[in-house]
Amino acid sequence: MFAKEIYIRRRERLKIQVRSGLVLLLGNDESPMNYAANVYPFRQDSTFLYFFGLDQPGLAVVLDLDEGAECLFGDDPSLDDIVWTGPRPLLRDRGQQVGVTRTAPSKELGQVLNKAAQKGRTVHVLPPYRPEHSGWRPQAAGRRCLPPTSYSLQPSPVLIRGVVEQRSIKSPEEIEQIEIALKISSRMQMAAMKIAKPGVFEYEVAGAMEGIMASSGVHAAFQPIFSVHGEIMHNPYYDNRLKASDIAVNDSGAESPLHYASDITRTIPVGGKFSLIQREVYSIVLDAQARCIAAAAPGVEWRQVHRLACIALMEGLKKLGLVKGDPQEAVSAGAHTLFFPCGVGHMMGLDVHDMEPLGEDYVGYTDTIKRNPDFGWRYLRLAKPVEPGFVITVEPGIYFMPELIDRWRAEGKYSQFIDYARLEAYRNFGGVRIEDDILITPDGCRVLGPPIPKAIAEVEALASS
Repeated sequence: MFAKEIYIRRRERLKIQVRSGLVLLLGNDESPMNYAANVYPFRQDSTFLYFFGLDQPGLAVVLDLDEGAECLFGDDPSLDDIVWTGPRPLLRDRGQQVGVTRTAPSKELGQVLNKAAQKGRTVHVLPPYRPEHSGWRPQAAGRRCLPPTSYSLQPSPVLIRGVVEQRSIKSPEEIEQIEIALKISSRMQMAAMKIAKPGVFEYEVAGAMEGIMASSGVHAAFQPIFSVHGEIMHNPYYDNRLKASDIAVNDSGAESPLHYASDITRTIPVGGKFSLIQREVYSIVLDAQARCIAAAAPGVEWRQVHRLACIALMEGLKKLGLVKGDPQEAVSAGAHTLFFPCGVGHMMGLDVHDMEPLGEDYVGYTDTIKRNPDFGWRYLRLAKPVEPGFVITVEPGIYFMPELIDRWRAEGKYSQFIDYARLEAYRNFGGVRIEDDILITPDGCRVLGPPIPKAIAEVEALASS
């Protein structure tokens, strides 16, 4: 945990932002895998962690903004609990760790909320994403669930905006945690480069990375992606045997001890050498990433950085003969989305897609910068101007998706910009992605974490070692 004073300051600022009513912040419960006592690894809600730092299940907090009161709801361990888990801190002791002096049993939460409803008071809540938070239910199976109330709660825009405003700007303590996670990511990536040899299964590489995290006492920030089918951007399967002609996309990240994320992607030549066309496509992506990092600075709209990446990719593909015409016109028309249908980056912090449960339109857009609904552009998670303290991924890529190529070719889509005949030779290429995490600074940005090989010579040297 951070120092108690950090959590107190964060809550005081939130009270000023929301101003009146009650704020209900819900921690997560344990989630059963296949029966109640066999649970998934516990992960606390990120906003609850941000304001309270308590990393145990079954907790909730009510902030009474009008009375200036805070109450932590939960239950002390019973004798039955202690038999299985050993001694655990009392609720009042956990509250004191983060500056909360008032505590109450979880069964009293419903009474507090119903009393607020009877008085017509506003209760501010965040959008639910866990089943135990999606409706008001009585306590069941011995686990704390939200109590029955006489009314339903809707997500509060003022609370969402207050949380987003605070969590977007990372403090030095938070950057330190991200750097810790990135040190683990560096070990994971370099181990993968060494292990990814012909004849090895993808799951062997993924398992080695999981082992590095486990031996570091942390979990993955998301399910690692390690695949020779790099054209499938979020591919969760590891059942392919690597071949000497393959390239594998390794998109993975660890959490720090306090649950801050890292998110790094490297593309690895299996066997240690890129082929000529692999080298050419890789170079295009690497150049695009360098341009994006150089352009990142306070006040720059991230959608313009995304556009810069798209143009760089199309310029490179034009040199390969896959694209024709003016690259900027091709991007304006949307032709680049055949190769790059996603965004160039996203916010990162306590969530790898930071604050995604609160809604991307709150996190990455503004009242004047709206989401572009067109294919490819609508997947851009961040579009607004960036500010000092933002931590953002920079991850351009080129993806050759046979299904998309076939569909667009049959429709004659963007044929003035795309040479489908030449593209046929690349239909089974796969994909290339290169990703780093940057911190926006007052005068530009810096790449976080230790250097992880991405220059072709460096990658080949490590992959062939």
